Amino acid sequence: MTNTTTLVLGGTGRTGSALAGRLEERGITTRTAARNGADVRFDWDDPATHREALAGVDRLYLVTPVPRVAYAHQVTGFLDLAEKAGVRHVTFLSAYNADRAPAGIDIAAVEADLAGRRTFTHSVLRAAWVMQNFTDDHIPLINGAIMVPGGGGTEAFVDADDIAAVAVETLLDPAAHAGARYSLTGPEALRFDEVASLIGAVRGEPVAYHDLDQDAWIGGAIAAGMPADYAVMLRWLTDAIISGNGSVPTGDVEKVTGRRPITFREFAERNAHVWRRAT
Repeated sequence: MTNTTTLVLGGTGRTGSALAGRLEERGITTRTAARNGADVRFDWDDPATHREALAGVDRLYLVTPVPRVAYAHQVTGFLDLAEKAGVRHVTFLSAYNADRAPAGIDIAAVEADLAGRRTFTHSVLRAAWVMQNFTDDHIPLINGAIMVPGGGGTEAFVDADDIAAVAVETLLDPAAHAGARYSLTGPEALRFDEVASLIGAVRGEPVAYHDLDQDAWIGGAIAAGMPADYAVMLRWLTDAIISGNGSVPTGDVEKVTGRRPITFREFAERNAHVWRRAT
């Protein structure tokens, strides 16, 4: 372990920043990569940044370009470089039920690409909706309300810190997790109105939930600046919940880390200050 270097793509993001900190605590040399604010500059659209980021790296935390749905050719080219650079293990941040993603979303193609390579091992982390969606601009609190299509369905929201905790274990001991596909969830499946109630409890004033029309919500996201082709991703993610096929607790976080995943109530208590500032 003394000579390993791990490259963390999305190193300033929700899982990447937490992962980098955990790896460093465990004594692993870590290099964060992002367009801004990381150890090295990394831009999926600038191949000149790829080779430098990979220099001397033998383990990789792979996060695909966002917000995009078509990126398989870019990832393939990057993994080809990773092989030549001497990478021996890749942990890929995927999505819950990635194998059921509709045509036009490349996430399953990346999983298949990894499975077909023999020069390095890999692990796949199929994560549910992250709890942090409620503390950033993905699902903001607007006029004291959460507004997102749900149709009464549930989702086992997972803390990004729990995803990072699992990623650490796969990168510390690649042989033990080679070929693994972990479905990472929280310990309970919740409706959006239940999430609103939990946020309201820690905020100190009620939070409402408005079940928006799915087309209107997607249209609003595109109008606000999301790429037009990202609509297929937004529809897939919300369709799963509306249809009753949202993520369900799996126990994989505890299986890998030895501790239960964070509950949404615990997450809400930890982040109450965010919603108290919201107007």
